[in-house]
Amino acid sequence: MVASINVYKCNPKNITNKKKIREFVIELCQEIKMKRYGPTLIERFAEGEMAGYSAMQFIETSSITMHFDDQHDNRAFIDIFSCGYFDHKKAERFCRQSLGGKTSNSIYYFRH
Repeated sequence: MVASINVYKCNPKNITNKKKIREFVIELCQEIKMKRYGPTLIERFAEGEMAGYSAMQFIETSSITMHFDDQHDNRAFIDIFSCGYFDHKKAERFCRQSLGGKTSNSIYYFRH
């Protein structure tokens, strides 16, 4: 199962602070009942308009990747890929609330 979640107008403090991003990832995994495997990788890189934090977390059933764009409207892009089922609407709601976003949308699909 794959879910791509977009969150708009996030609280800038939640997407520009490495500690807050790490806490967000841990809580997201708890919320969707996914067991983390190894440490969360978090780096800020790129230059100019492309600069922002990216994070990656292996989970026992695959991975979660994300990018936080504090250059344009404080956006967050989260992709959850798992061989196990999770509630994508619950994941979207959690991401919007946890990141302090004003709006969000998501798509999901099953791979065969």
